[in-house]
Amino acid sequence: MDIVSILNLGQNSLELGLISALTVLALFLSYSMLNVCDLSTDGCFTLGAAVGAVVAISGHPYLSLGAAMLAGVVSGFVTALLQTKMGVDSLLAGIIVNTALYSINIAVMKNSSLLNMNKTETVFTKLASLLEGSPLGKFSRLIIALAAVALVVLFLSLFLRTKLGLAIRATGNNPDMVRSSSINPAFTTIVGLCVANAFTGLSGCLLAQSQKSVNIDIGTGMVTIALASLLIGGAFFPKGKVPVKAIGVVFGAIIFRVVYAIALRFHMPASMLKLVSSVIVIIAISGPYLKSKYPLLVRRIQHRFNKEVQE
Repeated sequence: MDIVSILNLGQNSLELGLISALTVLALFLSYSMLNVCDLSTDGCFTLGAAVGAVVAISGHPYLSLGAAMLAGVVSGFVTALLQTKMGVDSLLAGIIVNTALYSINIAVMKNSSLLNMNKTETVFTKLASLLEGSPLGKFSRLIIALAAVALVVLFLSLFLRTKLGLAIRATGNNPDMVRSSSINPAFTTIVGLCVANAFTGLSGCLLAQSQKSVNIDIGTGMVTIALASLLIGGAFFPKGKVPVKAIGVVFGAIIFRVVYAIALRFHMPASMLKLVSSVIVIIAISGPYLKSKYPLLVRRIQHRFNKEVQE
């Protein structure tokens, strides 16, 4: 593989990593801050992609970003409403919404499982036309993805320092304490999931416009990918303030995409990539536990070895 191929591979991995980082940041807010495991991520990602594609095809590429985020807000609101007002367990609420979104996404895509956007103006083609002839022309996708991630990281850094943001973080840590402080944890949960799913919808929209197509399975496995990226980022940046942790999960998303790209370069079948995602999640979750048990394991081995020597 020559240097040009390596550079192209790195650029593609960086672009996809930044786009998926928006979903990872959504999970960072819902899972890490709010302590809610939202399993509607797959369906919400597809919803953002479908809504964004339909609006872009109608001739409004910039409006598609806002529409996708609004669709994500609605998805997050329904998920939060089920668990806060209707007594549905958070995991089950996410599964229910994710299942329902499959039918809704098909309806949004006009009863089709695929939308082609080859002749559609997108935010990427708009910027590419604007930068045509300049050295930055071929980096239009990277520029938009980087700008979106930077804005979301900045928003989270500022939002989680506000009174409402601190209340959301406190809800994730100790909802009983929040309730005793005259703060409604149901309200903070609803706001947190709405904001998080808005980022997921934006991520789906950008991916759809980047690859110029949407299929009904575009979001399949995104919750696993996002969780793996979140855990990888947490391993590299375990401590620090919100901006540091947010940047860490972005790096986690990029690293995950690089691993994906390397797996593809080794001619791994596409059907095995979900297995790769699962293995990465297992390693990321069990790694700290196994690391803590390693000294005890070494001592046991040494004890057995010394015992056999004495005998």
